[in-house]
Amino acid sequence: MKLLTVSALLCAVMALTTAANGTALNETETLSSADPRGVNKFASCTTGWTEFNGKCYIYEPKSMTYAEAQKNCQSKGANLASVHSDAEYKHLQNVVYQATYTNGHAWIGGSDSLQEGLWYWSDGTTFEYKKWCPGEPDNGGGNQDCAYMNYGSNGCFDWDDGGCATEMPSICVKRTPEL
Repeated sequence: MKLLTVSALLCAVMALTTAANGTALNETETLSSADPRGVNKFASCTTGWTEFNGKCYIYEPKSMTYAEAQKNCQSKGANLASVHSDAEYKHLQNVVYQATYTNGHAWIGGSDSLQEGLWYWSDGTTFEYKKWCPGEPDNGGGNQDCAYMNYGSNGCFDWDDGGCATEMPSICVKRTPEL
């Protein structure tokens, strides 16, 4: 009798797993696999997010302070976007443009609020790649500790440091989910 109960439970778990995987597949755009044996399978980003180099990005149009934007990203299992290459920055610019048809400002995850001039990313990754507009970051007024993109001054659409209490849209990033 115990064997029958265990078998029934095992079948139920397998059925639920199959059903859950079917639902998960319907919520994703495509699948990719780094290994033909099924190891390291990843789902693409869910609806509304765009994929680039194993990460999912989303533009958040609601204007928020830097801290509110970071908290909003964290509620989605993400962080404000960190940027590690020209290609990644171009992707972020495209994400903003596709959502707004402009090169509008958006918070990214850079800050030097802990120590002036020592920049870090909110996701903990190393702040090595930099794309500051000329003369930036300048800590204008002594209170510009948060990075945003698409500055727009003098034709430069790279980064500026702004006051963290300023409200603007943002970009969140998270790793591409594993299956």
